[in-house]
Amino acid sequence: MKRLRASLLLLALAGCVQGGAHARLDLPPARMRAHGPARMVPPAADAALAATDRLDRLFADDSRARQALDPLGALARGEVVPDATLALLFTPELAARQRAVNAAALATLATIDRAALDAPHRLSHDVFRAMLEDQRAVLTPAAQALLGVQPFNHFMGFPVDFPEMVATSDGGSLKTVADIEARLALAHRLPMVFGHAIDRFREGMASGVVEPRLTVIDMIAQIDAILARPPDQSLFMAPLRHLPRTTPDPLRRRLTRAYWLATTQSVYPAYRTLRDFLVQTYLPATRESVGLSALPGGAGLYRLLARRATTLDLDPAAVHQTGLDEVARIQRAMRAVESELGYRQPLPEFFDVIRNDPRFHPASADDLGQRFAAVGEKVAALAPALFAHIPRTPLVLAPVPAYRARFEAGGSYSEGLPDGSRPGVFWYNTYDWRHRFITGTTTLYLHEAAPGHHFQISLAQENEALPDFQRFGGNAAYVEGWALYAETLGYDMGLYRDPMQHWGTLDDEMLRAMRLVVDTGLHTQGWSRARAILYMLRNSGIGRSDAAAEVDRYIALPGQALAYKIGALTIQRLRDEARAALGPQFDIRAFHACVLDSGALPLPVLESKVRDWISSQRTSASAISARVSAIP
Repeated sequence: MKRLRASLLLLALAGCVQGGAHARLDLPPARMRAHGPARMVPPAADAALAATDRLDRLFADDSRARQALDPLGALARGEVVPDATLALLFTPELAARQRAVNAAALATLATIDRAALDAPHRLSHDVFRAMLEDQRAVLTPAAQALLGVQPFNHFMGFPVDFPEMVATSDGGSLKTVADIEARLALAHRLPMVFGHAIDRFREGMASGVVEPRLTVIDMIAQIDAILARPPDQSLFMAPLRHLPRTTPDPLRRRLTRAYWLATTQSVYPAYRTLRDFLVQTYLPATRESVGLSALPGGAGLYRLLARRATTLDLDPAAVHQTGLDEVARIQRAMRAVESELGYRQPLPEFFDVIRNDPRFHPASADDLGQRFAAVGEKVAALAPALFAHIPRTPLVLAPVPAYRARFEAGGSYSEGLPDGSRPGVFWYNTYDWRHRFITGTTTLYLHEAAPGHHFQISLAQENEALPDFQRFGGNAAYVEGWALYAETLGYDMGLYRDPMQHWGTLDDEMLRAMRLVVDTGLHTQGWSRARAILYMLRNSGIGRSDAAAEVDRYIALPGQALAYKIGALTIQRLRDEARAALGPQFDIRAFHACVLDSGALPLPVLESKVRDWISSQRTSASAISARVSAIP
């Protein structure tokens, strides 16, 4: 990558090359030309080169094999998916083939001598192995018997994502008439795909593994919102807007007719069939309980999903207690800021003040957007003091589309493309804007946009020296942990000197602490949805609609909510270790480069990498000190 190659010397001096470029010389396999006669490459170097080549080939082969069995990923990227691959979506056969690819990659990896690799490849080896092992655990027949029969829900839902998959031209994926005809073919396949999903839901009904009733009700509401739009105004007709201007009128008319028929005779009927199944057949079979502990095998599944999200083997009871401890700590800080805001009353009463006083809420949806834009300007000016590298990928702000807004959180991020053809997008939610909080604009921007998700994801994608699974993959603990850690950088930037914004970041930190309590409560301790919402309302200033949306998210995505706080606590601890070990030599820009320059790492790998970096920094500082002392 250009950015990394241009700054290779800087990274070397910072001690972070071990996690950056996979630099190697393209030399003949057995011989190299030096300043003089030819000489043989030492056997150890030859072995290292062979191991490196084999590992790189494994990365490339596995990437191709996995992408060939990832129809959802291809659809999200706007790629044409072969019929044979699309026909596997939501089928047991897809998981079986993915299992075979995973097993083959693990077997090949076991034959590669890790000790013979250079430092960057050793790091990639460790990340790759951890990724494969996590995939293996999720793809086992036992796990798929629980996961595969719940193909989607209201939060991670193919039905609600599909309209944008068809409509979008992000990344220039609708450049030609052929591209537009491919989207037309995709629309005709929707009844088949939904049919496969219905088959999986039926399998779950037979085995007693079904979605909670409330998630199905929300799915039905989402489908109703899609069907409520007249076909000619739907997203399914949107590709026609991308027809080249030079398209002949007869062809334009033919495609318009074809899209109309596909939308009215394939897409809308497919949605109605799915809706009818959910309403008439599946909903009566759903469960009133909301936690995984109510399902057969649910306790083991929760631990599996928690590990998948955090990359750590966690005891749910210990996580619950950590959450309680963090809630108590943050409440102490909240009381101090409450005084700065001019209030002196018990926190639960002040939470009601926050919820009801117009002082703490936007004047309009536009006002909310303008406040986020203002934060963005400040961060752009301040970030270079904390980061050696700023993403090239543009960042834009946009409101969440109305048809999705009711079911989404206050903010989210969609990554851009590394060539800059598609920007990263910070989506802010204006649904029920009167109950949104202006106190949270700074911390939410830092998390979802810069230097949170946009920096971490964009810098990884732009780093062409990394293998694809590090550039484009990741785990929730690193990705969300970094974004939550990024919120704390508002202190370094001086953005929380304003007590309104200081309150907002504490309130958001409280949300992540409460997630440890509520997620484990829901899925391991039998908490009800109502109890979870009440806990959040009593311990923070979160709005009622936000609390309900958050709890519904935890119900739909067990374990994922743990990733934020677990990841952030890890990065904060490593920063404290580095500062304590290096003292005056600690450089925050170099620390951030070390954390970010290898993509999203499993937390144990990140911890090992940062500690190696600390050791290299101390060694470099000692060497410099020795050289200085030796000067007469």
